[in-house]
Amino acid sequence: MTKSKWITGVIFAAAMPLAVSTALAQEPGKHPTTGAEMQYQAGSSPLAGVDMYQDINPKAPPMSKPEFDAAREIYFQRCAGCHGVLRKGATGKPLTPDKTIPNGTEYLKVFIKYGSPAGMPNWGTSGELTDAQVDLMARYVQQTPPQPPEFSLKDMEATWKEIIPVAKRPTKKMNNFNIANIFSVTLRDSGEVALIDGDSKKILNIVKTGYAVHISRTSASGRYLFVIGRDARINLIDLWMEKPDNVAEIKVGLEARSVETSKFKGYEDKLAIAGTYWPPQFVIMDGDTLKPRKIVSTRGMTVNNEYHPEPRVASIVASHYHPEFVVNAKETGKIMMVNYSDLNNLKITTLDAAQFLHDGGMDSTGRYFLVAANASNKIAVVDTKEDKMAALIDVGKIPHPGRGANFVHPKFGPVWATSHLGDETISLIGTDPVKHKAQAWKVVETVKGQGGGSLFIKTNPKSKNLWVDTPLNPDAKISQSIAVFDINNLQKGFEVLPIADWAGIGEGAKRIVQPEYNQAGDEVWFSVWSAKDKESAIVIVDDKTRKLKAVIKDKRLITPTGKFNVNNTQHDIY
Repeated sequence: MTKSKWITGVIFAAAMPLAVSTALAQEPGKHPTTGAEMQYQAGSSPLAGVDMYQDINPKAPPMSKPEFDAAREIYFQRCAGCHGVLRKGATGKPLTPDKTIPNGTEYLKVFIKYGSPAGMPNWGTSGELTDAQVDLMARYVQQTPPQPPEFSLKDMEATWKEIIPVAKRPTKKMNNFNIANIFSVTLRDSGEVALIDGDSKKILNIVKTGYAVHISRTSASGRYLFVIGRDARINLIDLWMEKPDNVAEIKVGLEARSVETSKFKGYEDKLAIAGTYWPPQFVIMDGDTLKPRKIVSTRGMTVNNEYHPEPRVASIVASHYHPEFVVNAKETGKIMMVNYSDLNNLKITTLDAAQFLHDGGMDSTGRYFLVAANASNKIAVVDTKEDKMAALIDVGKIPHPGRGANFVHPKFGPVWATSHLGDETISLIGTDPVKHKAQAWKVVETVKGQGGGSLFIKTNPKSKNLWVDTPLNPDAKISQSIAVFDINNLQKGFEVLPIADWAGIGEGAKRIVQPEYNQAGDEVWFSVWSAKDKESAIVIVDDKTRKLKAVIKDKRLITPTGKFNVNNTQHDIY
């Protein structure tokens, strides 16, 4: 959504009767939704195409089956990210019949069309929905919410494919590639990842995966690559093969974001875990085949002691101190330390953090995990050695660090940094409770970047640069460039590099997303992300000089977004 459309919506909403503009706004105390957050939250869901049962509510306005299906598709494309699959509320307010029917269709149409100052987008006046679609959605949210099917161990086993059995896989590396410097690049809209040789800058293979791969994770040994699509399909890629490719796959639900592999000594490559948005649960699998072994539901009480039926599993990381996975449940604000040493008698230590947990990463020592509770504007810190909360820190508006950035501040010592979706700030948090105790688990410095709409921040132990993207900023000049700071002189401000211009491609959004270092730490790779029918590219910058080093163009690079260097992902270097 453009900035002008967003402003228009706020003006129209402000002119509405106060009761209408606030009746279905977000819960009291929650931040207004920004244009950048709306773009982020309202991304289409794979559940849009899932067949669901229609319950006829006699108190609701009539809807035909075709109307209901059309409205359901719109809801999962644009609304579920904020209001939840079951419309019970997430970052947005509940939209269940007990809330919506008393208001009536005409009342709801005004709210959907004009939005509200509290954060509801102006779907009608922005041109996103026609008047007919607004009417459709006003009637739809008065119906009983359709519930997608559950996904059992039996359902998973029916999708599981061991494409190349372990016994038939290579017993040694069969290629001459420097595997540690391979990049797994998400090709979002084609349902693939591109494996790119970081040395030669050549595409080694385009591997078929699930839709919109969210992350790639490297096994502890560096041999296997796990990728998970938003459609909850996991692919296991063997990097030892002459031409790295899929050796196993499974579908673990209907919508997902996270996958991880066991890294504790003695358990390397033995297990994998995936968390799903729907159903709200996680599954533990064999690490070399993806055979499902154990499912655990995340439904339960929030940190505010209210029951939530849909706590989506966000990020998962592997502990280096115990045979544990750190599992984050978004809506409940609970962090689960899942001990995988005995799957038959699974031990889970649950920590209370803050609601709307999302992504995060380890500090430089690998002991502390810092995760964004984005809609709560907080960073939660977990001591993975002691299995307890170390801190809950207030930061800027809607933190979205990716895995964050670790570096040594010239004044405050070791810090971890996050940028934000909702504002232009970058928060630096002290991470050394031994030598810098006074600064530990506090925001020691805040600097300003280009603007809001940031998704990723990155540096490297060998670098003096701190890179911050802003792909969801409504200003094209900002979304098509990158800000870079000198770590030793942050107050000097940032330099802007015109990455999209350097790409030398044609028309398109050309949003610059996710800086990622190569193995040596002397190159930074950026995705130049345009639409599926437009040209995209990868731009590589020399980290020392900040000058253009190379551009990778290929018609197969369709909507490149996330990039994951094998070495950095394997060793948690960020």
